[in-house]
Amino acid sequence: MTDNMAYTPAYRGSKDFTQHQVPTANANGFGAAADDYMERGIDLNEQLIMNKPATFFFRMNGDAMTEVGIHSGDVLIVDRSVAIASGKIIVAVVNGELLVRRLQLNFNRATLLAENSRYAPIEITEFSEQYIWGVITCVIHVLEAGLLSGGVISKINGRGTKGIHY
Repeated sequence: MTDNMAYTPAYRGSKDFTQHQVPTANANGFGAAADDYMERGIDLNEQLIMNKPATFFFRMNGDAMTEVGIHSGDVLIVDRSVAIASGKIIVAVVNGELLVRRLQLNFNRATLLAENSRYAPIEITEFSEQYIWGVITCVIHVLEAGLLSGGVISKINGRGTKGIHY
């Protein structure tokens, strides 16, 4: 990488590199046969973020959207540059409370719908203090929370089988 790369204001991804710029570990001077088919790793920033300066991450806290697969603890990728439209799942501030809901726009009214039957729809009126913060574009859901919370993988656990200790 060049020295000026350290002074760039935003992450640019790894698309600047090709397989031929990565040195091989073959000491005899010949590249391995598999090097012709080598692909670079997947960069989640390139795959999941469309507009980096307008994208933010939130952690979901609550169960209002469980029926669409958004659970408490999930990481939400929110893009503020995506156009607000009926049917989109959004992050909104309503009367000082941060909410994740589906936006439903009708002729002269807006409603925030929870995807959980325990929550009532929220009608947005001209008297309510509301602000739509952005549109959720992706949800990162970890299947086994213990894998990311510091669980230690060991060869043998207390029962004599392989597993994770906490």
